[in-house]
Amino acid sequence: MLAVLAACAPTEAPGPQQRRAGPADQAVGSWAEQTHWLPVAEAGGATKLIFARTCRPPGEQARRLVVINHGKAPQPAQRAAYRPPTCDAEAVRWFLERGFAVILPVRRGYGPSGGMLAERYPACAPSRDYATGALETARDIQAAIAYGTALPGIQPDGVVVVGQSAGGLGAIALSSLNVPKVAALVNMAGGDGGHLNQVPHAVCQPQALVRATGRFGATARLPMLWIYTANDSYFGPELAGLMHRAYVAAGGRAQMAQLQNWGTDGHALFFGRGGSAVWGPLVEGFLGLTPRAVATSALARP
Repeated sequence: MLAVLAACAPTEAPGPQQRRAGPADQAVGSWAEQTHWLPVAEAGGATKLIFARTCRPPGEQARRLVVINHGKAPQPAQRAAYRPPTCDAEAVRWFLERGFAVILPVRRGYGPSGGMLAERYPACAPSRDYATGALETARDIQAAIAYGTALPGIQPDGVVVVGQSAGGLGAIALSSLNVPKVAALVNMAGGDGGHLNQVPHAVCQPQALVRATGRFGATARLPMLWIYTANDSYFGPELAGLMHRAYVAAGGRAQMAQLQNWGTDGHALFFGRGGSAVWGPLVEGFLGLTPRAVATSALARP
């Protein structure tokens, strides 16, 4: 479900024997681009180091942090090839230009982070539990929040979490944990199990996704914005609507933007070229970055 293997940087990560928590190089460029290894405490008690990129606007003032979370590539070779976007990527730059710092973690099982995929599931079956994998995604996101807010020049709270596709489902899972450092979350085309057997619009056990979002909504109290498009080939409008209704009915706080067709596949909206012109005004309004409110005609409010 990694709709776009986001713009790759040529950085070669050191081998496991060379890794240690902390910065892996010096900050360079106008956005102070830097790579890091950050620790994730796994459920069994072990600590895994994962790769992350940070970007920061110029200036001395402390910045609020945005954590941008990638989707899910279906094939092992695609997962191994993944690299996070650079600081000049459109979606990243959108936040930098509005004064945020950005961290882009690479979850366990992807790209330079390597290791076992944490959000894996057995074969598609009615018993599939999407909540289990999404909470592992949330574990990596929470580790990135803890690491990023401890960096110099980063505010310790007011974090914004953004997730696309499986990263979006991870953001929904994280909302159920009500992490004190987090102020708001944005779900961009979130879900899992799409393109079942590489078939567009086929989703493995879609009702299991609805059940998972309802479970998360039962304890979630942080504000969320959900953005989906009409021509998303992974999670179409009907399924997205059912997920949102389950989340809100259980008690979650989520505004829902159901947009028109975008490009050849709206699932790529967030990382796609020109996509920020569509999702940007919605996110601005949701975060209160401008006096302009999010258009009520585009949103289904709880």
